[in-house]
Amino acid sequence: LTDSTGAVTGVEYEKGGQKFLEHGPVVIATGGYAADFSEGSLLSQFRPDLTYLPTTNGEHCTGDGIKMAMAIGGNAVDMKWVQVHPTGLVDLNEPDSKVKFLAAEALRGVGGLLLNKEGDRFCNELGHRDYVSGKMWENKKAPYRLVLNGKGSKEIEWHCKHYVGRGLMKHYRSGAELAKDMGISPAKLEQTFNTYNKIAADGGKSDPFGKKYFDNLPFVMHDEFHVSIVTPVLHYCMGGLEVDENSRVISKTGKPIPGLWCSGEAAGGVHGENRLGGNSLLDCVVFGRLAGVDAAGYVLANSSKFSAA
Repeated sequence: LTDSTGAVTGVEYEKGGQKFLEHGPVVIATGGYAADFSEGSLLSQFRPDLTYLPTTNGEHCTGDGIKMAMAIGGNAVDMKWVQVHPTGLVDLNEPDSKVKFLAAEALRGVGGLLLNKEGDRFCNELGHRDYVSGKMWENKKAPYRLVLNGKGSKEIEWHCKHYVGRGLMKHYRSGAELAKDMGISPAKLEQTFNTYNKIAADGGKSDPFGKKYFDNLPFVMHDEFHVSIVTPVLHYCMGGLEVDENSRVISKTGKPIPGLWCSGEAAGGVHGENRLGGNSLLDCVVFGRLAGVDAAGYVLANSSKFSAA
């Protein structure tokens, strides 16, 4: 809702078949747009090349808040920057599900290997999300498996139990058992393990992918393993509404729209082309607090206006 000057004065919404009005300043915190694959969606408009991918986003992430602000002149920025995360967990009971559960970065952090269908490594497992996803597309040898040995599994035991319980990870009692499930020979898998152990021993100097940090070694065939099949998934939208240092939504004329703020994934321009893991604290917590403080100040400065409404 806006007044004659273009200032936002509230929202109209529908619930249970009834329409309701709420008057006051508006903070948009409706998330991104990586779960709307419809023809007219923001994703289809700005990144039609990615609509074939599954997503980790909830069904609410359709960009509605962004569209609402754009409809009254709000400026959107960086809309083509949509993050593809390399390790969406494939549920073997629903392998084609459009929504995937995300594998924690910790699985690679504790030394997990990424192997293609032939049992070969194809990237630096600790690389940025866009790098690893790109290597998957370049390699073109899916399915890809994220492999934890016994030591790595023990370090994040809760994660492994959780994923196994959800049917997103399998436990193998030996490398031979894993190789059989992959459809490769035990000798091939052992060769991959031995090569990796040698690379780790020289500090990564001989690694063709440039990996420098290694943990929970060695990888040996008589160990136990926890393994998930992973695939690239849409995970986060760097694009969204342009905001200033107080989280006020900026119009296409370059000026703040009175009465309108935005925080969280709905805000664009905060992370540039790609977001690092954990940095959503910036757009959610930091800009969320800024929006709340500034919106509260706006209400106090315009108390007579809102009390009259």
